[in-house]
Amino acid sequence: MQRPLEGIRVTGLEQYMAGPYCTLLLADAGAEVIKIERPGTGDPRRAMPPFAEKDGKRKAAGFMGYNRNKKSLALNLREERGQEIFRQLAQASDVVVENLRPGSMSRMGVGQKEMRAFNPKLVWAIISGFGRMESRKGPYSDRPAFDIVAEAMSGIMHQVGFADKPPSWTIYGLADIYSGQVAAYGIMQALFMRERTGEGQLVDCSMFDNMLSLNEAMAAVYSVAGQISERGKLSNVWPRGAFQAKDGYIALNVPDNIIWGRLAKAVGREDLIEDERASTGPARSENAEYLQPIIEQWLASQTREEAVKTLNDTGVPCGPVNTAEDVFNDPHVKARGNILQITDPEVGSFGFMRTPPYMSSMPDLPVEPAPNLGQHTRDVLESILGYDGKDVDRLAADGVVQLGET
Repeated sequence: MQRPLEGIRVTGLEQYMAGPYCTLLLADAGAEVIKIERPGTGDPRRAMPPFAEKDGKRKAAGFMGYNRNKKSLALNLREERGQEIFRQLAQASDVVVENLRPGSMSRMGVGQKEMRAFNPKLVWAIISGFGRMESRKGPYSDRPAFDIVAEAMSGIMHQVGFADKPPSWTIYGLADIYSGQVAAYGIMQALFMRERTGEGQLVDCSMFDNMLSLNEAMAAVYSVAGQISERGKLSNVWPRGAFQAKDGYIALNVPDNIIWGRLAKAVGREDLIEDERASTGPARSENAEYLQPIIEQWLASQTREEAVKTLNDTGVPCGPVNTAEDVFNDPHVKARGNILQITDPEVGSFGFMRTPPYMSSMPDLPVEPAPNLGQHTRDVLESILGYDGKDVDRLAADGVVQLGET
């Protein structure tokens, strides 16, 4: 069986999370991914804790997780010969993924316009904070950004947390990971269109756009009802959130009266089904201070496992609020194979999350460890670009490339 993207070559001008996660998805789908890194230091996430350490070797968890199944080409793009190597590689590639500082590649004369002129079939994806397509540039387009900035400006951060506390972030890197997914989705569309037209195109993926689209509920509620969502307060549905059982928390969401009726029966309070204080979502939201102690009193006699079983058996979807340890020990996670064991020959075997989705006609994902810096430099230059071994040695001696441990 083949993977969907076998035969597709991707060059990654990538660092941190968004670009690397995008190319991880493409690599898991079968693409050959060549990750370009700066000689000497490489992707900054190589130096970010925590680390796996063994026998004097040290590798960063974040880098190991987002860069498996890739090749590393250590290339100095500030050097003219390095730029020429990149031009050759772009001509030999189907896709380039870029998430460097806005405009940095164009200033060196090796941006998407120049490279797509050399290779019209090239699909070039730019992941940025605020969008880079010329016809859709806005006043923020030249700004750099991190995930928390996109969360804040999209309105998501305003809704996370509690009314008496400052706005909060969601999870570390949410905007990066989601943008990587959206970019991979856009690349798939562009490759599909190329089959029809023979032409590549620019995929413009903005973290700000992506978080706005993820925040669709905010737009709908404001546009239709004029409501501005507040932190820690629900206006239209209740209960929704974490509720404490004897040994931890469970997550509950009651989106309609049908589920509310099932919950009321489960906690032994069928009278609440017709109670005007609980008969609609807005009414339950308004009277949460009266209703919440009723649910909490029932949960106080239940373990998480007991409560989750009772509620799910009653038709109320819910689940425990898990820690990382809980997730790693979850029998469903093990049955689904959600955690991949990746063995690095230098620091050992560790578990990392499998990328979705599962496909019935595709073999399971490869589990090659993240590469050492420059590990594949010689192979890429000689096997793909046709360089002579002596020329590669000369480029390495001159600091144009770095040859890593294989």
